[in-house]
Amino acid sequence: MPDPRLTLARDGIAARSLEGIVAAERYVDTTLRQARVPAAALRRAPSADAEQLDQLLFGELFEVLDEADGWAFGQARRDGYVGYVATMALGAPGASPTHTVRALRTYGFSAPSIKAAPVGLYSMNAPVAAEGREGRFVKTSGGWFVEEHLGPVGEDAPDYVAVAERFVGTPYQWGGRESLGLDCSGLVQQAFYASGLACPRDSDQQAAMGEPVDARELRRGDLMFWRGHVALLTSPTEIIHANAFHMAVAIEPLAEVVERTSRLGGGEPTGYRRI
Repeated sequence: MPDPRLTLARDGIAARSLEGIVAAERYVDTTLRQARVPAAALRRAPSADAEQLDQLLFGELFEVLDEADGWAFGQARRDGYVGYVATMALGAPGASPTHTVRALRTYGFSAPSIKAAPVGLYSMNAPVAAEGREGRFVKTSGGWFVEEHLGPVGEDAPDYVAVAERFVGTPYQWGGRESLGLDCSGLVQQAFYASGLACPRDSDQQAAMGEPVDARELRRGDLMFWRGHVALLTSPTEIIHANAFHMAVAIEPLAEVVERTSRLGGGEPTGYRRI
């Protein structure tokens, strides 16, 4: 059966692209929308109290299958995750992105001045389209950005581990991938995106990336997995991970984390992968 996390179908309806693949009473065309807020929760059910599964960052696209009562059911185009997003967080798609946010987070301003009112706080990897320039500022639909905090599409960071290290101290947030809070797989995904690499959303999906590597041959950049958890190695003996023990992104000795996780009932590492 197709993975329900990545399958745009529910209650007898499915995306037309799934005809002949997924059984449904009705197949419909999707409607393309775009996140117009700094970060929009993608939830398991159409309720603000429902579990957050993922997030859309400003400018990311969302294929809407159905809308009702203020909620849109659809699929994030960037990582394929399916869920519900508040319709007020979505708008019509704009111009194709020319840049992405390269700073960990940055303000969009109402005018090309550091003294202007901020209109939003945007996270790394948010795609934006340049509409004009004035001095050191770039105009976009999200406001005026300091140009140094943006990078042209395709100009990627050379080291995804170095990107992840910039998140140290960021609070842990289940289902998050914004710079104000993210979870273990969200940290890995954001680091990979900044480096121009595709990356699925959940840790079990990420465990299929790359190639297996022996625990005795670990090096910087390898992925390390437990049941329901993922970390990045910063060296053969240290890892960086967003974790609920610290409720933050932290760099720790690998051996210390292995001992603590086992002692607290999280089990032993389940595997290592090299990208």
